[in-house]
Amino acid sequence: MSKHSVRRLVDLSSPPPLTDDERAELAILSSMPDDEIDTSDIPPLTDAFWKAAVQNPFYKPTKTSTTVRIDSDVLAWLRGHGKGYQSRINAILRREMLTSLKS
Repeated sequence: MSKHSVRRLVDLSSPPPLTDDERAELAILSSMPDDEIDTSDIPPLTDAFWKAAVQNPFYKPTKTSTTVRIDSDVLAWLRGHGKGYQSRINAILRREMLTSLKS
């Protein structure tokens, strides 16, 4: 048995085309009912798994430029903490969004 590693770089925005065998396998799987597909090699996702799960450390949300009207005193308070007031606005909004999603 060879112990050489094979490394391949794949451009995820332009994946390689499927082979005829891969297309045939996908056609067979798509025609089968879900309960007939063998998933025994996939471990179950228990509550313990989800409690220990962490957000992907490489995930970085995209940014969108927008115009927002903010009260002058609120903007002055944000700017009063130094550089990065827009990042602070985003952090405050994200915290509120996540709190809302948990409820």
